Amino acid sequence: MKLTKEQSEEIKSQQSQNNKTKRVVVTDLENILYEAIPALDHGFVRVVDYMGDDTSIVQAARVSYGKGTKQVSTDAGLIKYLMRHWHSTPFEMCEIKYHIKLPIFIARQWIRHRTANVNEYSARYSILDKEFYLPTSENLAAQATSNRQGRGDVLEGTQAKEVLELLKNDAERTYSNYETMLNERYDGSTIDSNKKGLARELARMNLTLNTYTQWYWKTDLLNLMNFLRLRADHHAQYEIRVYADIMLDTLKRWVPTTYEAFMDYRVGGTEVSAKGNVVIQKLIKGEDISLESSGLSKREWNELMLAFNLEDKLI
Repeated sequence: MKLTKEQSEEIKSQQSQNNKTKRVVVTDLENILYEAIPALDHGFVRVVDYMGDDTSIVQAARVSYGKGTKQVSTDAGLIKYLMRHWHSTPFEMCEIKYHIKLPIFIARQWIRHRTANVNEYSARYSILDKEFYLPTSENLAAQATSNRQGRGDVLEGTQAKEVLELLKNDAERTYSNYETMLNERYDGSTIDSNKKGLARELARMNLTLNTYTQWYWKTDLLNLMNFLRLRADHHAQYEIRVYADIMLDTLKRWVPTTYEAFMDYRVGGTEVSAKGNVVIQKLIKGEDISLESSGLSKREWNELMLAFNLEDKLI
């Protein structure tokens, strides 16, 4: 990731501010505020604002004045209780705003999470940067045979090189045509003074989906955790997982007690259905239980066995 001189100067200017406030301030998050954390080849994640911290959650849960209790362990116990019992409202009291640069195809996947305020860079108003996402060779994989939306074995040798060349050449060709239609280069200079440029809102349709876009994405803590639980999971697409992992670190800096509870109960935990609960109880007691008598499908059975590391009982 390479920032322009103007972008670097803007970040330095933002980070040099020294404002006094009576609001809650989290030092660990303040240390990276406005910083552009690299993601993929040209992308980044920046925390640009936030409201609240762990004590804000405790305060909301107790509907009390001031911060939480004087004993951190007591606040931690309450936050764990809230997380454990799915009492979600107190987590909505904290909010965070990110500035994110990402490929368009990931943005279209991301926007399915309809629980945030989003304002995207307008290609109707401005010219998109001449930057495209190109996967590294280890992330260039074939279609999975058992999963219609997943990846299989990594492509190698001549085929991998051919695919990367196609991605690069197509992106560069369509961007060149984009500039030709606009009659304007990405730096703002005119190509031919005797021609009119096509409207930006029309010219943009020719760009490839690996072109980078940017947006401001603001959400509350509850919905951030819902997003991260899905997108930081190993089943998620690699490219969006890169962003989720960075945001997971900002969560740890911002609300460390909530982060620990989240990792324990949401990321590291598992959900068990009523039928699954019966199966596990019988296994603990040493009683016989089969797929046929469990009432579970084969897929449900195997997911349950994997969740409890019972690989010898997979079917």
